[in-house]
Amino acid sequence: MGALPYVAEVYINNQVLIPAELVRTLGLQNARIACIMLEYKSVDITFNAELLKTRHTDSRQFTIPKSIRDKYGITPGAKVKVKKIEAIR
Repeated sequence: MGALPYVAEVYINNQVLIPAELVRTLGLQNARIACIMLEYKSVDITFNAELLKTRHTDSRQFTIPKSIRDKYGITPGAKVKVKKIEAIR
């Protein structure tokens, strides 16, 4: 899983995992905030999100904002296609 786009499942806490290999490939190890583009039900959705860091790996997670979830009907367990992740800072 070292390239975009990739399909991920939305966790019960409304977060999406970015695998460590992809984080390293995209150079996101030191990024705290990113611009993310998802595709859900053939609609492109772009938003900024904080990248949450785990203690011992390079993987990251981000939370899909409630306003986005409500507007597009994204629920836990839904499959989303992550099309773009760009570090903002």
